[in-house]
Amino acid sequence: MMRKVFSCFIIAACLATAGWAETLARHGRGWLERRDGSLVLHLAGSPYEMGEQHGVLLKDHIQKNLDYLLREKGGDEVIELGSIKMTAGDIIRLIVGLQRQHVPAHYWEELKGVAAGAGTPVADIEAANFIPELFHCSGFALLNSATSGGELLHGRVLDYGVEDHLQDHAVVIVAEPEGGVPFVNIGYAGFIGSVTGMNAERISIGEMGGGGVGHWNGMPMALLVREALQTARSLDEALEVFRSRPRTCEYFYVVADGETKEAVGMEASWDRFEVLRPGESNALLPRPLTDAVALSAGDRYHHLVDRIEAGHGKFDADSALRLMDRPVAMKSNLHNALFETTSLRFWVANAGPNGEPAAEQNYHRFDLQELLSSKP
Repeated sequence: MMRKVFSCFIIAACLATAGWAETLARHGRGWLERRDGSLVLHLAGSPYEMGEQHGVLLKDHIQKNLDYLLREKGGDEVIELGSIKMTAGDIIRLIVGLQRQHVPAHYWEELKGVAAGAGTPVADIEAANFIPELFHCSGFALLNSATSGGELLHGRVLDYGVEDHLQDHAVVIVAEPEGGVPFVNIGYAGFIGSVTGMNAERISIGEMGGGGVGHWNGMPMALLVREALQTARSLDEALEVFRSRPRTCEYFYVVADGETKEAVGMEASWDRFEVLRPGESNALLPRPLTDAVALSAGDRYHHLVDRIEAGHGKFDADSALRLMDRPVAMKSNLHNALFETTSLRFWVANAGPNGEPAAEQNYHRFDLQELLSSKP
């Protein structure tokens, strides 16, 4: 049985339409543009090449992001692990050391490229990229009879980090890895892992965390998600990425396949692997839904299920977006993303500059097919 389950949503919406685009900079095969107010980073090539493009094109954002996370805020912050007290900086160094053996070499190459491009120490880039191992978060899915046109709508609410000013460095990353599946990553400057994304094979993934802090001897969660996005061409292949790798902490996911119109909830923790399909329930998720997966915690779970039951069979992108409204989204709502996985369209909202929840901000609409075919 899945134990502690935090919020996670699969939904859809249609508020902001694709607007104007302006190319800001180019480097190698990569380029940075602003679309309707949102930064969009295009990367292509080998791991090192993509990392260097990332570092050069987002240099200022990366330096400011790392300076705050690693020095102004994080380095001396004391965290209690049971009876042990350690600074956040020491914990991150411990995590990097434990997980190094589990991380494929190509990700270390990409991190080196980011550091070289941004002019920052490799150790700082590595440390920042392992910070997600300290945090946890939210997901859900509507498909077939739950939607008005049979679409698969996968929404995701990320509920942490507004106090870290990550929203100031938010970026939509469109990646074409050499030999891999192109994908979009809803992320932040300097981070190569993913907690929210969709690939060109119509696989979408969102993450939510539970407990298990301290169980770090495995492949970091954000790189597991990234690995699935850039390798999986089906739901089964995506699940196998999580099943076959050594995992960390306690994490839950929603994984969807727009080609077959399937979606599942999944626990992939350090010691457990379990899949929950539409219509299934357990003690913590006691209200099964037809053609839907809803994973959340406490009252937010019941708010979410109430909304899905009330709109079942009528959901389209517009109405599904409202499923992410508060109180399903928390005050700490850093970003919301909606993937219409069947069409490869998606919507993104980020928290406001003063920490206002993403659910209360404007959504920006994108199309992964169009982004992959566009040129600077």
